[in-house]
Amino acid sequence: MSNAYRAYRTIERRRCRQVMVGSVPVGGDAPISVQTMTNSLTSDIDSTLAQINAAAAAGADIVRVSCPDEDSTAALKTICAQSPVPIVADIHFHYRRAIEAAKAGAACLRINPGNIGNAARVREVVQAARDHGCSMRIGVNAGSLEKHLLQKYAEPCPEALVESALEHAKILQDNDFHEFKISVKASDVFLAVAAYQQLADVIDCPLHIGITEAGGLRAGTIKSAIGLGNLLWAGIGDTVRVSLSADPTEEVKAGYEMLKSLGLRRRGVTVISCPSCARQQFDVIKTVQIIEDRLEHIDMPITVSIIGCIVNGPGEARETDIGLTGGGKGTHQIYLSGMADHRLSNGDIVEHVVDLVETRVAELKAAEAASTQT
Repeated sequence: MSNAYRAYRTIERRRCRQVMVGSVPVGGDAPISVQTMTNSLTSDIDSTLAQINAAAAAGADIVRVSCPDEDSTAALKTICAQSPVPIVADIHFHYRRAIEAAKAGAACLRINPGNIGNAARVREVVQAARDHGCSMRIGVNAGSLEKHLLQKYAEPCPEALVESALEHAKILQDNDFHEFKISVKASDVFLAVAAYQQLADVIDCPLHIGITEAGGLRAGTIKSAIGLGNLLWAGIGDTVRVSLSADPTEEVKAGYEMLKSLGLRRRGVTVISCPSCARQQFDVIKTVQIIEDRLEHIDMPITVSIIGCIVNGPGEARETDIGLTGGGKGTHQIYLSGMADHRLSNGDIVEHVVDLVETRVAELKAAEAASTQT
């Protein structure tokens, strides 16, 4: 890859200070973290932990849980103690829930300081966060803007979202609390992107990015990819949640795919495959579906190309760890590290590719272990 091409592909991330969400750094030079949120009743400890564990297995760095009542914050102590990743407690209006969540072990409080009451209550929440090592996320949403801002601007707009965020931030800053990040979400892509762009220019805290209420799995992923892709490409975003009306693990998968597409973070197998056409020498679509399912457990960054014919197959294979190009008479070419290595027959395709990937992963892990020992 030429130096000019490398420069073209480089995204310069916005500089900001770093905060900690438990053991996960957010902002600064830390990798962009991926989040999701449980949709079970938080008081149902077993169900909530099952969702958290599944999300963590899919790669989630941070998981948020809603804490609307005392039963939820009571359950939070067990949830936080058993969770494999830091937990963010989602708080709305009830300042006591924030204090309870901090005491229960939440790594972060998602809260709007201006919505929890008077200055004394804010001080209590800040003190609880400080005492228990919690950071905070100021979560501004176009659907719940303060009345005075709606009166001022007549409708949700980027300026209103940013003004709301800065008002809440000032409350924390006035209490000498600076361990916070901010989100300014909207379901409208244009509104959300513009708000984040404006906010990025006027404050140095980390930004949690997302398109809220994006929709179902397919439509929501596309909508989020357009909005978040624009922001990430511009270097804006330190932690990301893809909000979908779907299983929380799907949010995690979508988040990683967006980051991988922009070269911002790599995790698991990246499959490069053709859409298939009359030239294909095997059933590309079915093969790719099965291979992706079979390799979903892999967390090492591996690239695999599955191309149905020789038109683009060799070229794509040169850029991947493992490549398969369809050939005539039921035999196909396998490439390893970009070089033609051997051929195989139709019936062996899925098992053979899966075996090659798992072998490569084992080799990489062995090399990694050896390097740490030396």
